[in-house]
Amino acid sequence: VQLVESGGGLVQAGGSLRLSCAASGSTFSTMGWYRQAPGKQREWVAAITSGGGSTNYADSVKGRFTISRDNAKNTMYLQMNSLKPEDTAVYYCNAGGSMWGWGTPSDYWGQGTQVTVSS
Repeated sequence: VQLVESGGGLVQAGGSLRLSCAASGSTFSTMGWYRQAPGKQREWVAAITSGGGSTNYADSVKGRFTISRDNAKNTMYLQMNSLKPEDTAVYYCNAGGSMWGWGTPSDYWGQGTQVTVSS
């Protein structure tokens, strides 16, 4: 199993970025995004079911981020709008884990992509 994230970068506050996570080697009923800021613990961001019919978000990103997936491409996305400096973190995709923040992620992680939001 391989998960490859892309799409990170530097953006000004209020801007947008779209992250992608391409999966290979298997398909997963659930996929999700996590992030880790310097000096902080990893934080769950959002999750989605295989058909995309169910999505969940952390309160900190609700209304600004949208998670989606294209099963034909085995790829998950995170559209991030109205970005804030506190969104700065390395963003990781996780496959096969919990749909909720209090759940347990799987052992399948991508390498991470850096998102930096300047004020």
